[in-house]
Amino acid sequence: MSPKTTELKETPSAPATGIPTASVLKPGVPTILTEEKVIKKTKQDPDGFKSMFAKVGKINVRPFIDANKENMGLENYDMAIFPGAHHEEQLAAIERNGVVRYVTGLDEFAPEVQNIVDEQKKEAVIYNIRSIVCYLEKLLATNVLKIDDPEFWNKVKLLRPDNHDFWAKISFRCGNEPKILEPAKDPYDLIKFVAIEAGGFDIIAKSFDDGMAKPVAPKFFLDKEIHTVSTRTNYKKLRNKAIGLLDKLSTSNGTKLMYIAKVIDTNSTSYKVHTPLDVLYDVLDDYIAGKGVEANQTKAAEHFITTAKLDMETLKLKALVKDASFYKVISLKPDGMLYHTSSATMLGRNVKDVVEYLKSPLNEDMLIKLLAEIENFWNS
Repeated sequence: MSPKTTELKETPSAPATGIPTASVLKPGVPTILTEEKVIKKTKQDPDGFKSMFAKVGKINVRPFIDANKENMGLENYDMAIFPGAHHEEQLAAIERNGVVRYVTGLDEFAPEVQNIVDEQKKEAVIYNIRSIVCYLEKLLATNVLKIDDPEFWNKVKLLRPDNHDFWAKISFRCGNEPKILEPAKDPYDLIKFVAIEAGGFDIIAKSFDDGMAKPVAPKFFLDKEIHTVSTRTNYKKLRNKAIGLLDKLSTSNGTKLMYIAKVIDTNSTSYKVHTPLDVLYDVLDDYIAGKGVEANQTKAAEHFITTAKLDMETLKLKALVKDASFYKVISLKPDGMLYHTSSATMLGRNVKDVVEYLKSPLNEDMLIKLLAEIENFWNS
């Protein structure tokens, strides 16, 4: 089995290796190697890194599902790929002038380690790499090593960075069912865990946030319970806050609720003074759930909260300008500016400018004109 590699040629005459290439990878130093608390523990106890896993909770590789991104409808069923299908990927490798380097997270000579500017941090990362390698060598190859041995890597048997026979066999198979990892118990799970955090598998993001940040969403992500729970609850907290504001407004300030609906919803002209509050509530509830013009649920909830916190004057003026544009009382001219149609008075470049214009006491006459024209539609 040949490793997945990315070829980085420096000269045209770089020797061919026959190893297939893949997309350019951006490997990084795994979190477990840079965690400050872990660094302190490993200096006292070579196997101290294992204590980290007791704090992060359950560790799984799960399907990456973003409700805001369509994936052939599979996202509606909490699936990333079709039922019964699996994706399997080999550990990534980078080829440079014929030299293959596997992205393991356990190579102290890798550029991402050697390029650490802070010498103290670099020393700690190298120490942690060696402590994990010592632990794995002892379990898998019955090879007992000393971390501070000057000939450390010459004495490593199995986990040497250039051991093609070992690293080429490391792969990860994923499906719609969560894949449980127990890095504190299973040495191969530890190898895969560190490799995922180092970017060794293209199809697996090292966290949910990392998957969200990628331009092309991965199919799977590394789920560390302590981190992922807080990420997943962010939207729920926003949604609950938005629903709380909606409930409060529906019982205490129906007029403001109408203005919010006009500002947020595309069909603003359909809402009148006599529109039932239940109708407004239903429309805004759907908007918060991502069923309106803003499909991203997080952005929809944030926009509702921001709009609901506006003062009544600003909300009313925004609703006024929006409806005035629909009824052509305000029109956009070729110069890119908005004008009062009947008087040809320039009001501003956009809605924000027009609102500021109408707030000024100097323009009270224009405000009265617009209100007289638009409130007729609101009261009809």
